[in-house]
Amino acid sequence: MKRFAPALLSVLLCAAALPSGALAQPPPPLTIAPGNTLLTVSAEGRSLRQPDLAVFNSGVTTQGKTAGEALGENSRAMTRVIAALKAAGIAERDIQTSNLSVNPIYSDPNRDAMMAARVNGTQYIPPPPEQQLQKIVGYTVSNNVSVRQRRLGDYGKVIDTLVAAGANQVNGPSFQMDDADPATDEARIAAMKKARERAELYARAAGLRVVRVLSISESGGYYGPPQVMFARGEAAMAPPPPAPIQPGELQLNANVTVMYELAP
Repeated sequence: MKRFAPALLSVLLCAAALPSGALAQPPPPLTIAPGNTLLTVSAEGRSLRQPDLAVFNSGVTTQGKTAGEALGENSRAMTRVIAALKAAGIAERDIQTSNLSVNPIYSDPNRDAMMAARVNGTQYIPPPPEQQLQKIVGYTVSNNVSVRQRRLGDYGKVIDTLVAAGANQVNGPSFQMDDADPATDEARIAAMKKARERAELYARAAGLRVVRVLSISESGGYYGPPQVMFARGEAAMAPPPPAPIQPGELQLNANVTVMYELAP
């Protein structure tokens, strides 16, 4: 006779006592009439829209001998950057902190000795082992915010304003749509229309007709032009001319897989 461990036996008894509705039920099988045929078709629908939102990241990186010194300088600069964003017309709800980090800066005795030998024109001699230990010589603080720019025509001016206020990190933009549902629905309708046309084509080629839809599944998204990246700059540098930005078009896709029943 097969024996079960007490713990396993308890689990089996509890599972048996559960009502049938508490257990995951597999979906019912698809049934088609005798002599009919199952056809699975995949199709893609597309719609094009002008983006109405540019999302980018901006912030300040500072260094100091102590973490407090670096953080204090960073906080003062970041306060000016956030104030500049608001003055440029960015709503407070469209400004969100995305990163705040404090990291140590370590010395590199080997690198320092190598650089000194190169500058002095002498032979590089590695420091003794007790002098090769890395030490903390300072700290770096980074604070970044994610910004949603709704007036795309002002994007270049906003970037200039940020750099003038002390921002030395700007990355973006990523063009998006504030409400993509209507355009996505248009792509869904186009995908279903294409799937039906394709099913009708297969049915005619096989001497059959489409009877009904058995199942529909969907996947998709939207795609825009490549992200534009702004290199880090120094706040002390004169601001460049307003950056020319081309929003381009967003392509929204809907991919559907539809199962049809075909009959003679």
